[in-house]
Amino acid sequence: MSYLFRRILLLRSPSSVFSHGFSECPLKSLRFLSTSSEVVSSPKSASLASNAVWLKNNRKDVIALLANHGFSQSQISDLAKRLPQIFSANPEESLLPKLLFLQSKAFDYIQAVLGTEEKAVAAIKRFAGILTQDLRISVGPNIEILKQIGVPDSNISTYLQQQPRMFFVSSIRFKEIVERVTEMGFNPQRLQFLVAVFALRSMTKSTWDKKVEVYRKWGLSEEEIRLAFRKNPWGMRASEDKINDVMDFFVNKIGCESFLVARRPVLIALSLKKRILPRGYIYQVLLSKGLIKNFSSLFHCSENRFIEKFINPHKEQIPGLLDLYKQKLMDLEDEQVRSP
Repeated sequence: MSYLFRRILLLRSPSSVFSHGFSECPLKSLRFLSTSSEVVSSPKSASLASNAVWLKNNRKDVIALLANHGFSQSQISDLAKRLPQIFSANPEESLLPKLLFLQSKAFDYIQAVLGTEEKAVAAIKRFAGILTQDLRISVGPNIEILKQIGVPDSNISTYLQQQPRMFFVSSIRFKEIVERVTEMGFNPQRLQFLVAVFALRSMTKSTWDKKVEVYRKWGLSEEEIRLAFRKNPWGMRASEDKINDVMDFFVNKIGCESFLVARRPVLIALSLKKRILPRGYIYQVLLSKGLIKNFSSLFHCSENRFIEKFINPHKEQIPGLLDLYKQKLMDLEDEQVRSP
């Protein structure tokens, strides 16, 4: 518990948590301890002697609070070594709420779902809003919806740890989204099912329809759009302008058929100026020299792999190719800085 308490103390969280829902936590709000800003200090006018007395008394109060909440002497000693600033913190305002949280059913619930204390703390660090609600009420029904259609517990746990905020939506809307994803042909047994659920969770139905319309303008059928979504759900999170810009580049600059871009939806998710445009420039240079036939993995491979596979082998045929690439990156970066 000493280790876990240290982790909770060091979390930076919203100023107000436990606003409702936890009968075990009578305080209406709290500030999670920031050890640099919430340490209680004595008045500036106090003498060194009175300050020393205050610190001594406060230390006693902190030790008493920890002991009363189940900390052993060895655990308190461990805290003194690893987090000494805890003994100059306000026991009632800074420490007690966290102790109450650790002893609450809220923490028990998220730990039970995720499996370990470490994963529970990691989820809280990603989205401290977890601490503002009773998870059994706000998240529990949505987890049950997923379980009922066969989503494995391990997949639910993985996504709850990585994207906890995405579970915070009404169960009515959540069920509608799950049903839409099921109708699209996603397999609940695969993690991609949850990726699709939370991709749709991040946009309204109206926003989805607008993005579908953008693809239609580029000649894609409804089935081709759905196929693209099944391959990479996050591709539909791109804005309408981003989709247009990427399609324009590949269709009008590269000469690629729009349905081929749709079959590689990962391209839509890539950065236009950091990835697509600079590598597209190299692709066009290589194509003009007859050194490449198609872009295959050129755009979505790692930076090291790109240089190793598409630049280094052509150093003799095209001297300075790497410098051309780096210059293109710099020009695009400068352009991005200059743009409003």
